Amino acid sequence: MTAIKESSTIQENKQYALEKCPVTFVMEKIGGYWKPIILYHLSTGDKRYSELKRAIPAVTEKMLIQHLKQLEADGLVIREAKPVVPPFVTYSLSNAGQGLLPVIDAMASWAFKVKDGVYDVTV
Repeated sequence: MTAIKESSTIQENKQYALEKCPVTFVMEKIGGYWKPIILYHLSTGDKRYSELKRAIPAVTEKMLIQHLKQLEADGLVIREAKPVVPPFVTYSLSNAGQGLLPVIDAMASWAFKVKDGVYDVTV
């Protein structure tokens, strides 16, 4: 993989957008296909990795692991490993992750109102 030049104009523009635009900041944290889906499934409570994999069968193991690590690094998900054999790991939403629940719920609500590309205000 190519190293990213820290002083490039693109990196400067991206940093400026992150600092000045709240939507850009949120998208940096939850952007991508799988992160909002993971957060949605964690909204109902703690889950083990296998429960998340079962709830989101289309995600590959690599992507699920990668996104869980990113969500944890961004402070949205808490990974708790219990020192037992076999290892018992659970994932849950942090306070910051729980703060995103209204956003995730709004996304789900909007999805239920869209049918065949038309927004139905009566639903």
